Amino acid sequence: MSSLQNTLMTKYVHMSDTHIDAVYIIEEKSYGYPWSKKIFNDCLSNNYICRVLILDDKLIGYLVASIVNDECHIMNLCIDSSFRSCGYGRYLLGELHSEIKILNCKVVFLECRPSNTSALKLYNSEGYNEIGQRKNYYPAPGGYEDALMLAKYV
Repeated sequence: MSSLQNTLMTKYVHMSDTHIDAVYIIEEKSYGYPWSKKIFNDCLSNNYICRVLILDDKLIGYLVASIVNDECHIMNLCIDSSFRSCGYGRYLLGELHSEIKILNCKVVFLECRPSNTSALKLYNSEGYNEIGQRKNYYPAPGGYEDALMLAKYV
């Protein structure tokens, strides 16, 4: 799918409470330890950057990020499994990058599971670099999984 087709068919919009049920369905299908609806509602209430990606009136992805001073921290970015590997994750990330440049952010941080090789491939191709690890960060079957800390200057 070309970048132009992606742009014409999608809408990057502010998440609202009316999106939470659809967001949660994707979240629950995607993660063994999903965020709750309350977490998403709290992020909306506390002025986090909460965005959704709409394709032909269907919510197919979302992101949640926080901004402190000139730093952005992506806390959750997910594309519905039916739409992965089609460029929508890259599109969502690119829209966020454009948005935070306007807000004068200088750097973006995120954590990623080492086992999430497709996400790591995307982040690396977008200029993110590993800057450290967080031990026992993510709940996992039988314990915890470390997180790779990534950063990119925008």
